[in-house]
Amino acid sequence: MQHKTDIRGIGMTSARTRDRLVQRLRDNGIKSNAVLEQIRNVPRHLFVDEALASRAYEDTALPIGLGQTISQPYVVARMTEALLDGFEGEKVLEIGTGCGYQTAVLAPLVKQIYTVERIRELQRKAKQRLRDLDIYNVQFRPGDGWEGWAKYAPYDGILVAAAAPELPEKLLEQLAPGGRLIMPVGPAGRQDLVMITRKDDHYEQVSLGAVSFVPLVKGK
Repeated sequence: MQHKTDIRGIGMTSARTRDRLVQRLRDNGIKSNAVLEQIRNVPRHLFVDEALASRAYEDTALPIGLGQTISQPYVVARMTEALLDGFEGEKVLEIGTGCGYQTAVLAPLVKQIYTVERIRELQRKAKQRLRDLDIYNVQFRPGDGWEGWAKYAPYDGILVAAAAPELPEKLLEQLAPGGRLIMPVGPAGRQDLVMITRKDDHYEQVSLGAVSFVPLVKGK
C-alpha cells in the first residue's frame, strides 16, 4: 500500500503542480469538472518511473518501458470527457491498459471497467498500482485488443489507447446501441481521434482532432 505522502506528492508532484496542469487543460478546452478533478486527484507520478516523477504533471506523454507510453493528460481528459458526455451506461471496455493511468482516471466515473492489454508485464504492474489506490471496479485480461472482450459485451463505452489503421470490426460489434467508441485511427503522423456512436442500424463518426499514439498491435 502506498503511503499517503507518496500519493499526495511533494515538490514537482505536489498539489500546486497538479493545479497548474488542471488549469492548463481547462484553458485548452476541457470542460468536465468531474474529469478535471480526476486529473487533479490521480497521482500520475506513481504511474511513471521514479526518474521521470518530476515530469509527471507536465502535459506530455512519457515512456513507461517496453516501447509504450503514458498518454498526455490532455488526451486522457479529452477521451474521457468525450466518452462520458451524455453517458448513461455502466460498462466500459478499455483497450490498452498500459500503466493503468487512464484506467485510474476513468474508474470512479463509471460502474465497471473491463481492460485488455497485450503486454502481460505492463498489465501486472497496472493491476498492482490500481489495487494500491483502492480501485476495485476493474477486471483485467491479457490479450489482443483487436478482439475486444466478447464475454462481457455489449459495452456502453469502448476506449482504445492505441491507434489502428481502421476501426476494428470486433470492437464495433461489441458496442451497445447508443454506445460510444473513442479511439485514434490512422497511420503514424496522421492519426485522428474519432468518436463512433452506434445507432439502431448504423454508426455515426465524429472527429475529435489530431493525436499521436502507439500502434494497436494484432495478436497476443
